[in-house]
Amino acid sequence: MANIFGVHSVGSSITTFLRNTYPAEIGGRALPACDFELVSAGQLAGELEEGNRITLFLYRITVNEHSRQSSHLRGSSAGVGPLGLDLHYLMSAWGMTAQDEQVALTWALRQLHQYPVLDASSLAPDAGWASDEVIQIVPSELATEDVMRIWDALTPSYRLSVSYVARLVRIDPDSDDAEFRPVVAGRFAFGREAP
Repeated sequence: MANIFGVHSVGSSITTFLRNTYPAEIGGRALPACDFELVSAGQLAGELEEGNRITLFLYRITVNEHSRQSSHLRGSSAGVGPLGLDLHYLMSAWGMTAQDEQVALTWALRQLHQYPVLDASSLAPDAGWASDEVIQIVPSELATEDVMRIWDALTPSYRLSVSYVARLVRIDPDSDDAEFRPVVAGRFAFGREAP
């Protein structure tokens, strides 16, 4: 389970993985130079520098519907298990030419298809991941209308995009404030003292 930095850690880990594995060439053919960035809506609304890049934008967070009912996730003495989240990303290509845009995005799609799981060794450590933690990166289908709504809400014009869901991000409810939890009940027993 992760602390409250877990959501940011997942997006950062995906872009770092893609950046670190992007090759200069494949099969003797040079690939276009490309940068990989985790961006916020504010960054997309601002001026982006010219150049080839793949951006990862977290546009939605949902509570994982299956984690609420999994008995193995309910472990705390208070009866509150970890918060299970699904992270919905839009991966978009920003290229100087059609070939640069399409080759870089196709490479990123293939890379996430070949390596759809991030384990604790590839997740950014600031979230305090458990050693057995894994995050699955699954392609998700967005209707054309939904994609257009996202881009209509953003300042830049439409870019070639693919959607993914990263699941299951488990946020530990007790990790950050365990020593400061409030006292909600106390038990006292009254009676005669034994002689």
